[in-house]
Amino acid sequence: MAPQISPSILSADFSRLADDVAIIADAADWVHVDVMDNHFVPNLTLGLPVVEALLRTSALPLDCHLMIEDPDRWAPQYAEAGAGSVTIHAEAAKAPVRTLRAIRSAGARAGLGINPATPVEPYEDILGEIDMLLLMTVEPGFGGQKFLDVVLPKVRRARALIGDRPVWLQVDGGVSAETIERCAEAGADVFVAGSAVYGAEDPAEAVRKLRGQAEKAAQGAGQGAAEGAAAR
Repeated sequence: MAPQISPSILSADFSRLADDVAIIADAADWVHVDVMDNHFVPNLTLGLPVVEALLRTSALPLDCHLMIEDPDRWAPQYAEAGAGSVTIHAEAAKAPVRTLRAIRSAGARAGLGINPATPVEPYEDILGEIDMLLLMTVEPGFGGQKFLDVVLPKVRRARALIGDRPVWLQVDGGVSAETIERCAEAGADVFVAGSAVYGAEDPAEAVRKLRGQAEKAAQGAGQGAAEGAAAR
């Protein structure tokens, strides 16, 4: 799959969210919305009313990332409101399969998020229930953190576990011009970038540059894999 860029509005200006979303509308694929409740993560951001308001103005689909304590209760409501993708965290969900199915039934793509210290292998059996696997590459809760290189081996393992399944592999946290190529080479194909986009002088151009880097790295990784297979 061609790389997709999902700028995180956690790094945008909350007083002018509609304008900041419009700035990247012609360059990005998604708008990443970090929903935090100050319980599952130590930060409080925005919730369903703000998402509903953004849905009325955004030309891009919303990629809602629920970092909340009770996703089983709330996640389907984000899908019903019109979000294009809703991700719940494995560490927080009590009935993940039921909730993922409810998200899909409401018309959204269903995502499963995993924190840096959480292994991916225990969730192999439910990969068929999701449309996207999100691997956190920082500890969730705050934007602007330094990318955790220790997660890259897990990205590679996740890509191997996904195999030919139609499941997107998203990375979130510290994704920038300095790190996106390593993520793409490891197998990620959806990239959440916050400060790397909204901290740039031209956010739309920053998105285009990140996409170009990811495409180049993914092509290189694919060519290398093909050459290795031919050699065997």
